[in-house]
Amino acid sequence: MKRSRFTEEQIIGILREQEGGLATADVCRKHGISGATFYKWKAKFGGLEVSDARRLKALEDENARLKKLLAEAMLDNAMLKDVAAKKW
Repeated sequence: MKRSRFTEEQIIGILREQEGGLATADVCRKHGISGATFYKWKAKFGGLEVSDARRLKALEDENARLKKLLAEAMLDNAMLKDVAAKKW
């Protein structure tokens, strides 16, 4: 996945600018982003504080790590079942 140019803190700051009264088009032009990107960020980060965004990122990282561990365990289990099912 492509890495964003903006950190979560910067994204929340951009959203706060728009909530402060600036027009969405002006905020997008100022920061060099598209309107679709702005609204995607608003859907994901709207209403979050910086500490909430950090916690969300930590939870997403932990979730990805746990999914990887589960996939590896399921693969090991499938290999063991395959070996046990063969006739010697």
